[in-house]
Amino acid sequence: MMPDIYVPCDAAALSVGADDVAEAIVKEATRRGTNVRVIRNGSRGMFWLEPLVEVATEKGRVAYGPVTVADVEPMFDAWLAGTSHPLLLGPTDEILFLKSQERLTFARCGIIDPLDLTAYQAHGGLAGLKRAATMQPAEIVAEVMDSGLRGRGGAGFPAAIKWKTVGELASDQKYICCNADEGDSGTYADRMLMEGDPFTLIEGMVIAALATGATEGYVYIRSEYPHAIATMNAAVAIWEKAGLLGRDVAGSGKAFKLIIRRGAGAYICGEESSMLESLEGKRGVVRAKPPIPAISGLNGKPTVVNNVLTLGSVPIILAKGGAYYKNFGMGRSRGTLAFQLAGNVKQGGLVEKAFGVTLRELVESYGGGTASGRSIRAIQVGGPLGSYLPVSQLDLPMDYEALAAAGAMVGHGGIVVFDDSVDMAKQARFAFDFCAIESCGKCTPCRIGAVRGRETVDKIIAGKDVATNLALVADLCETMTDGSLCAMGGLTPMPVQSAIKHWPEDFRGAPKRIAAE
Repeated sequence: MMPDIYVPCDAAALSVGADDVAEAIVKEATRRGTNVRVIRNGSRGMFWLEPLVEVATEKGRVAYGPVTVADVEPMFDAWLAGTSHPLLLGPTDEILFLKSQERLTFARCGIIDPLDLTAYQAHGGLAGLKRAATMQPAEIVAEVMDSGLRGRGGAGFPAAIKWKTVGELASDQKYICCNADEGDSGTYADRMLMEGDPFTLIEGMVIAALATGATEGYVYIRSEYPHAIATMNAAVAIWEKAGLLGRDVAGSGKAFKLIIRRGAGAYICGEESSMLESLEGKRGVVRAKPPIPAISGLNGKPTVVNNVLTLGSVPIILAKGGAYYKNFGMGRSRGTLAFQLAGNVKQGGLVEKAFGVTLRELVESYGGGTASGRSIRAIQVGGPLGSYLPVSQLDLPMDYEALAAAGAMVGHGGIVVFDDSVDMAKQARFAFDFCAIESCGKCTPCRIGAVRGRETVDKIIAGKDVATNLALVADLCETMTDGSLCAMGGLTPMPVQSAIKHWPEDFRGAPKRIAAE
């Protein structure tokens, strides 16, 4: 009899034929008269190996990848004969990319069927919620405060302060809103968790509700994530049927209703107040502050707004205690973060590590360097509004304060790699162009500054009055940083100024620098 075979149902795996591979495995087993149970798990995050097929053995799961339909028949021959196969990667847990990670938030991702509640519990799920259900709200908030958990959406604001603010306010209605509008280039951790372990996010939101007195919650998911939306809806239905959502959450005597909302595809809705406007059925436009959402958020009521990774980190904090979580990391950056490797990188994928890991470790040790084989020239950290860092800064630790001191930011943990063929003047232009397209248009510095910035960089690239136009770009950046209503315009200067600072040779106008082949 053949053992259980795991084939990912993650969107990244589906995009390279995981469904076809799963179907081929079932057909081949039927043809051979062999009993096989195919389990659709989440992704392990090693995207260059997808579809990654795992076979359960007495010594643990063994991985093969990347597997195509044509590989299935010879793989069966190898399994039944007990021989090796060219795609054999060995025990999954021993693959170096995975072995040295510290998976707390993503502990179950790629391990279980995302919608199997029994498997979720068997692997530690619900332990945090069950403990929280026996605690007073202030005790839950104190545990999160002790953990040092900061918002994983980019700003790094202490999560417990938001919870404490909402919890202490008297109101007939309070909300927990999860911002899953993951729009930064090179990021996919939110999607991967929602598709691979949705119960972790739901558990975190329910714990937040118990801590604050909220009775209703929303997960705002970008429309480009249809698989995540479907999985989250199915997960909510399972929790409702199990009595974990509804009038009596986990025997706490408290009610909590959870609703999944599809976003309309606007990058600006990654900003919390713009997301709230969209949830209310309005155009996604940034609100002026104060008041902050914790005081007057959704429908004017006290609202906790956290992102997927923030809320997904909560269950293990309640299950094992704030001190356990705080033991990971450095300085004021505690716990772990899911770093996402993308761009020109050989081994793109998700790496969950404690804060303090260096950029070099992530890009060279985990990522394997560039996919092109050429030298690294620039790395953008923190999404399209993050700084470009040169190779001289590869040993920077991934820490909120350390990166801020270097004029950069952790952001959502996205890391995009560029080799020595990149033109950094064009990357600076892209930053302005991106802002011009995605701006909500409410404030002048962002709406107009981005357009004028793009036009001015075009003149620099063309070699027109380079010195004068560089001075104009500096002035525009100062205005956008100081005068923009939100981070959309306020952070756009970061990639522009870092590109000019570290690669001035690319801003001298035509003729352009030509990278050595």
